[in-house]
Amino acid sequence: MESALRRPAPKQALGTQGISRVFALLRELGTHNRGGMRLMDIARRLSIEPPTAHRILKCLVEERVLRRDAATKHYHLGSVIFELGMTATPKLDIRELCEPAMKRIAEQTEDMVFLTKRSGFDTVCLSRKEGKFPVKTFTLEVGMRRPLGVGSGSLAILSALPEEEIRDVMRASADRLSEYDGLTVASLMSQVWRTQKQSYATRDLRGLGGVRTIGVAIRDGNGTPFAALSLSAIKSRMKDERVARIAEILKTEALEIEKHLAGAHDLD
Repeated sequence: MESALRRPAPKQALGTQGISRVFALLRELGTHNRGGMRLMDIARRLSIEPPTAHRILKCLVEERVLRRDAATKHYHLGSVIFELGMTATPKLDIRELCEPAMKRIAEQTEDMVFLTKRSGFDTVCLSRKEGKFPVKTFTLEVGMRRPLGVGSGSLAILSALPEEEIRDVMRASADRLSEYDGLTVASLMSQVWRTQKQSYATRDLRGLGGVRTIGVAIRDGNGTPFAALSLSAIKSRMKDERVARIAEILKTEALEIEKHLAGAHDLD
């Protein structure tokens, strides 16, 4: 019995650790997929040795899970990820459910409308609709991942969570926040309190002379915030009175979506 207790950990445990590393790597690349990531950046972010990172990356490239840009030497998500995603449509497609609401919002406001969904400690942009206003504010691309709380839709979701869960998210994402306009745990927590007080989220972004975004959370049939509708426009169009009016439009559409979600549970 004593000798059995001294045996090394079974290979299965090591294999499980490897799988966890692969998924952590995929999530990290999903967050930075537009520009891609270098080997050394990936190794640093995942806290693994460069030779280990290189072996994992080489295997994933061979399987087309990742692709490597020969010119920049940056890694990006590969075609297999897209192919598998096409077959992973849930029983309840939140994109299809929210499509009419997004269309109505874009028509009423003429601005850009986005649908984001929580994914662990991140959010992912699932869909967007363009309004007719000539100046487009493409603040999000479909498929883009960002830490939970970054962006008005994401901030709306975070702010609607229970207090302890908010703090868990903050701790998990603390090291990544500075990449987004120098956010810190303290500044994000201040934004959470403001969002909770006014019942919708707002964020001001640089670019195009300034962009303002507004977001509201969507709750599932159990009352859990899991997604958000948000809108972005150039700041000159977003005076306080119009922001409040748009927030009410977003809230009304979110409530309609929640009525359809009542009793539905398969949202993953």
